[in-house]
Amino acid sequence: MSTDLEEIKATLKKYGQEHLLNHYETLDDAHKQKLLEEIKSIDFELIDSLYRNAEKTQNNEGDVITPIDYLDKYKLNDQYKYYQDIGKKAIKEGKLAVVTMAGGQGTRLGHNGPKGTYDIGLDSHKSLFELLCDGIKEEAKKYDVTIPWFIMTSRENNKETVEFFEKHKYFGYQKDKNLFFFIQGELPMVDTEGKILVGEDGLIKLAADGHGGIYESLVKTGMTKKMKEIGVDWVFIGGVDNCLVKMVDPVLMGIAIDKKVTVACKSVVKANPQEKVGVFCKRNGKPNVIEYTEITEEMAEQRDENGELLYGESHILCNLFSVEAIERMGAEPLPYHVAFKKASYIDKDGKIVKPDSPNAYKFEAFLFDAFGEVDEMAVLRVKREEEFAPVKNADSAGVDCPKTAKELYEKFYKLK
Repeated sequence: MSTDLEEIKATLKKYGQEHLLNHYETLDDAHKQKLLEEIKSIDFELIDSLYRNAEKTQNNEGDVITPIDYLDKYKLNDQYKYYQDIGKKAIKEGKLAVVTMAGGQGTRLGHNGPKGTYDIGLDSHKSLFELLCDGIKEEAKKYDVTIPWFIMTSRENNKETVEFFEKHKYFGYQKDKNLFFFIQGELPMVDTEGKILVGEDGLIKLAADGHGGIYESLVKTGMTKKMKEIGVDWVFIGGVDNCLVKMVDPVLMGIAIDKKVTVACKSVVKANPQEKVGVFCKRNGKPNVIEYTEITEEMAEQRDENGELLYGESHILCNLFSVEAIERMGAEPLPYHVAFKKASYIDKDGKIVKPDSPNAYKFEAFLFDAFGEVDEMAVLRVKREEEFAPVKNADSAGVDCPKTAKELYEKFYKLK
């Protein structure tokens, strides 16, 4: 241990992070070991680089942004059945798995626990996890297959999530046979001086690395290897908070297979030109999602000859990938974006500090930043009221909240 500790001290001195061991002697043996393991896992060169670039604004001024082609699911006419039949065949052959990103807590909803365990208020009192599971199993039944379900948790909620599933007998799934849990990656939070924060538990203050970390997490945890072992070629990735998400969609699969693309995404048309959402586009000729902050008012209002918005296809985190594409995208970390957040920490005197304003940088990757890795992708427009009912805010917000999600769910399934 002493040799290990001396090597770690030398590394910390090199990067000016010696304070991480300030409270080492106050920890019990288990926490001492955990702290040392956390420190050894930190890529200090990466963290230093991210900190030095934290205040820099990314310059995209020279980028050429153009509209992206899309298909409207309900205007495919004869092609609908053609694509559907291709997708059905692949699903029947066991080629599809689904991934749910469920690393978040329900804090903003006033819920104490993983977001997936939240009850949106239906008469059935089913959790978000169970609603998603119902959707998967209902579709799988049509094809007489079991569709493998992979759930990405976080270090914070993994234990509670697995216990919740265990309590509910895994909703009919079998753990480690067709239901798999894996943990999202994390990065240390740093203060405005570039010092890595120490959390209230005396360990490194870590934060999830964003939904863009999904690719690397799937590869590093061996999930893509598992997918290939069980014969999976295609993976649908969606968020836990969309109770109407349609993860098993033969039309989307059929389009991807027929058009020989490795990524196919769903979109809903913007509610209005100024809606604050990221939209699909091409950046320098490659598929991309442009944030609403990057779109000029003129671009937002532009329409084609049919009166459709040129930049109107909202990214709703409903994406289909080939396993090979995930492995390629997960081989190297994506570029990180910076968020300035409030984060409690232990100071050099051992006192807990709970700031009133943002004090720390959090680094996260965005899933759609990997889209530029492919030359072409398919975008399928679907109906908002049929496939997009997110639960992001408390009811007081009035939008994308439990109340609106419940209403959309009940209307779609004709429960009221």
